[in-house]
Amino acid sequence: MSTTKWPVFQSLQGYRTTWLRADVVAGLTVWAVLVPEALAYASIAGVPPVVGLYAALPALVLYALAGSSRHLVVGPMSATAALSAAIIAPLAAADSGRYVALSTALAIATGVVGLLAGLIRLGFVANFISEPVLKGFIVGLALTIIIGQVPKLLGIGKHEGNFFRQAWGVLTHVGETQWRTVLLGALSLAIVVGLKRWLPLVPGSLLAVLLGILAVQALRLDEHGVDIVGHIDAGLPALGLPGGVNFTDYLDLLGPAVGVALIGFAEGLGAAKTYAAKAGYEVDADRELLGLGAANLGSGLASGMVVNGSLSKTAVNGSAGAKTQASGLIVAALTVLTLLLLTGLFEKLPEATLAGVVIAAVLELVDIASLRRLYRVWTERLGSIYGRAARADFTAAIAALFGVLLFDTLPGLLIGIGISLLLLVYRASEPHVAPLVKQGTLWLDAARHPDLTGRPDLLVVRVESGLFFANAEYVRERVQRLCGPRTRLVVLDAETSPSIDVTAAAMLAALRDTLAGRGIDFRIARSIGQFGDELSSAATGSAPIAVYPTVTAATADLPERAAPPD
Repeated sequence: MSTTKWPVFQSLQGYRTTWLRADVVAGLTVWAVLVPEALAYASIAGVPPVVGLYAALPALVLYALAGSSRHLVVGPMSATAALSAAIIAPLAAADSGRYVALSTALAIATGVVGLLAGLIRLGFVANFISEPVLKGFIVGLALTIIIGQVPKLLGIGKHEGNFFRQAWGVLTHVGETQWRTVLLGALSLAIVVGLKRWLPLVPGSLLAVLLGILAVQALRLDEHGVDIVGHIDAGLPALGLPGGVNFTDYLDLLGPAVGVALIGFAEGLGAAKTYAAKAGYEVDADRELLGLGAANLGSGLASGMVVNGSLSKTAVNGSAGAKTQASGLIVAALTVLTLLLLTGLFEKLPEATLAGVVIAAVLELVDIASLRRLYRVWTERLGSIYGRAARADFTAAIAALFGVLLFDTLPGLLIGIGISLLLLVYRASEPHVAPLVKQGTLWLDAARHPDLTGRPDLLVVRVESGLFFANAEYVRERVQRLCGPRTRLVVLDAETSPSIDVTAAAMLAALRDTLAGRGIDFRIARSIGQFGDELSSAATGSAPIAVYPTVTAATADLPERAAPPD
């Protein structure tokens, strides 16, 4: 049998008929969750609810065609929907028709960005969004989404602005709440949360939606102040470019589309890798970019909105027993039937129920426990080495969280990434330079082994970082300060320094000369391949620094015991 991978629909390669039942069951289960959530996420993006279904249909098919995960479910999601709203609102002003058209155009722009990034193999870019930054961003985004849905849950007007302004608006108008709306929304939220906790196999979102619709029809709640979704166009979406959007608009959207693609890619790749590890296969980051790009491009050309891989729906898919992307294709077929036959049913969907479904969907993303775990990643020793940067991951997560709450979604993400990179550079610029002491054949960190004593005429140090221009001066000063009045030999144990640049190589040569002026010899031991190669190639005209295979070899010509003190 040929092992050549198919260029498209890779997850269906080698399909077994015994998998069909599992994929059908998984497809039905995911459909029951996707329909109400697609309607809800469309409302987060500020577009008509049916746009969420328009987006899901091509996204599911085109991701199955181009992506590499067997389990990932692609469709509208809260994070990218909120990003879309933040990007489009200032561009569209109060023109609702232009708002929808620009939202669709953003999906097209995001698709183009994803396809180009996949073609030039930029999958590694996701590595620059650390897990703590993504966690803080998602928590901040979830809180922003929740506060944006609370007015619908209470039946009051929504206030614009950041999280705190919206929260203040809710607090100052809480007396205007509509009791029927509050009761309906609270019951919907309780149904979804309760079933998710105690009966997870029951599609709580779909049940809440159906009960909300039945309540409106039976009690005529829409005639008593309860807002409903209203008219939804039946049938399949119109294909083609959105009307009223010119080339300049697309150019203006390309920059924001990069942020949307970055968030969608990071979240989707995390979900894909999680289930690939469980099932024992690999995902290709570059193909994931292609899959994301194709899904967004298809969504935009089908009057949809931005989409990305969904961790929650992928979890539903995996737990229902999905084997391949056939489950996603089944969800797409069921979505077609929904658009053709069931849209009239959803016209009576209460906005409060939709808000309850949204809040229930994002509540689990407010992961305060993870932030507490990040805060606890600290010891007195780390604090003594890195100071305020010892809790770098927690700091970056909090920066992203409050960046979102104060300045909106994309600025919050960029703030988090910027802070995490800044802290990384700070820690790299002042690495731990550890004096070592000998125990048997081992050289150990003296600070961790205070019971061991070193020789006064020997200083062995280890720099726990690569050596480069940003930390070269700090390392030089630190080594010089560690030298005592009786030091006669300094050995740099380079095993923990994987690389060195020209600036650091010149620093080591200058350090050797400075120490020589004080009657101290300087040597290097255990230089690993890259360090040794770069040190020799970066050498200037001065004599090379002596390099030894081990610390013991570097100190072999010292007398057995240091001379006693005067």
